[in-house]
Amino acid sequence: MSTKKLKVAIVGSGNIGTDLMIKVMRNAQYLEMGAMVGIDPASDGLARADRLGVAITHEGVEGLSRLPVFDEIDFVFDATSAGAHVWNSGFLRGVKPGIRLIDLTPAAIGPYCVPVVNLEQNLDQLNVNMVTCGGQATIPMVAAVSRVARVHYAEIIASIASKSAGPGTRANIDEFTETTSKAIEVIGGAAKGKAIIIMNPAEPPLMMRDTVFVLSEAADQAEVEASIEEMAAAVQAYVPGYRLKQKVQFDVIPESAPLNIPGHGRFSGLKTSVFLEVEGAAHYLPAYAGNLDIMTSAALATAERMAQSILNNATRNG
Repeated sequence: MSTKKLKVAIVGSGNIGTDLMIKVMRNAQYLEMGAMVGIDPASDGLARADRLGVAITHEGVEGLSRLPVFDEIDFVFDATSAGAHVWNSGFLRGVKPGIRLIDLTPAAIGPYCVPVVNLEQNLDQLNVNMVTCGGQATIPMVAAVSRVARVHYAEIIASIASKSAGPGTRANIDEFTETTSKAIEVIGGAAKGKAIIIMNPAEPPLMMRDTVFVLSEAADQAEVEASIEEMAAAVQAYVPGYRLKQKVQFDVIPESAPLNIPGHGRFSGLKTSVFLEVEGAAHYLPAYAGNLDIMTSAALATAERMAQSILNNATRNG
């Protein structure tokens, strides 16, 4: 088997970028670090990358394009902010049209990607968007219900520790809710989606918790529960700390007493409630920061599968 690996650059040397770098170095089968890119010369992420022998620049993507290793870079993970990604994408596409961008911001230039739901359909995309931490945790649950029954409405509440939210996360709160709500519909299969994020300042910091409410047409509860448990196991393959916190709960909404969803209408059917916990792998971030861990884990799983596909095609065609 070929041991060739494709090189990656990580743009954004904060919490997410640094954790992602460590995951690439420890866990990646088809990828290896090429460069770490930041804008703060004093950032811990750049210092750590330098100590680990990774090429660094504090001059953003323009600095990346000037590094000797840039010619070998096939993938760029962008862990900056939504606004910055729009600029970064335009610049990188201009200097290297075929480069693959994995967008960990809510910019959503490319299609939304949640690995367990739709990665295989997006293997050839040049820019995929990893939605948000809340999206990666909850959209699989919405999709698990929607493959059994038509989903009228899905609402998710992502609760994260304040300490796990760095400046990039805080700058993107509005985009978080908009991007996650849209992705619940586009990938999750809900007719209408809503996302709420809560930053909990409790001490000691609490682990990421997610609540998912799904209102669907009437369906077999055992079938829905089995679909949810199967999907949770699939997510655990790349996020080991992802788990159902308790058994799935069901409420039958009779036609005689329908639920009113403001702005959307009155619905009867089945209300499914899913309660999740996401524990981080603690590669760089504390275990309570499952919200960041699920983003980096999903991004790595996505790029790994794309790289595997590229290398397999090269082998077949070579």
